[in-house]
Amino acid sequence: MTFLYILISTTIISLGSLVGIITLSVNKKILQRYLLILISLSAGTMLGGAFFHLIPEAFEELESQKVSILILASFGAFFLVEKILHWHHCHDQPCEKHQFGYLNLLGDGIHNFVDGLIIASAFLTNIELGIITTLAIALHEIPQEISDFGVLLYAGFKRKRALILNFLAASIVILGGIIGIVIGRQVTSITTYFLPIAAGGFIYTAASDLIPELKQETALKRSFTYLLTIFLGVILMYSLKFIEL
Repeated sequence: MTFLYILISTTIISLGSLVGIITLSVNKKILQRYLLILISLSAGTMLGGAFFHLIPEAFEELESQKVSILILASFGAFFLVEKILHWHHCHDQPCEKHQFGYLNLLGDGIHNFVDGLIIASAFLTNIELGIITTLAIALHEIPQEISDFGVLLYAGFKRKRALILNFLAASIVILGGIIGIVIGRQVTSITTYFLPIAAGGFIYTAASDLIPELKQETALKRSFTYLLTIFLGVILMYSLKFIEL
């Protein structure tokens, strides 16, 4: 049953890549406005998922100092990986457009593989945590996949090819989920260590990638709307603590 939950959840996440189709029919200005709302909600759900679910669950299974070290190490590791994937290959000379697109696909594929491991470890801990983690990742993936699709178009890929490549990169989350199941069943205790690692990744993504996008907004009214949406995401994650599945 756990395997089925993981398979369904990772498949849903991979299908999220097809939201790039939205960019073919929606006005760019309207899309940008709603993207920022989605980014706000995503930041809130990731922070809420980390602080209300993943970290408390990790504290129940591991020593507090060990949890803190893993969160900080994960935060630093996500920063390092992002630096290597997005800047290292283009440090000495400007990247060609297609090269930049393939680099983005590589980074997205690795990111999705890690998401699959995180989803699997959460479900192997308990079903409730798995569903909550999947929800947080899904809400993050919607604006992320639209953004990735835009990057591929900017890199010079045709729209159909961009959709296919983006979907293939997103499907790696399923592989991550399957490997997460195998690892978890072979070494049961290892899934517990993925909880603070996932929390560190969630905090890094929200603080480093999502919220800085919102800081570019200069209008006070819209900034306040984004802040409220972040809190809405946090409250949503908090309310899920009281739902018994």
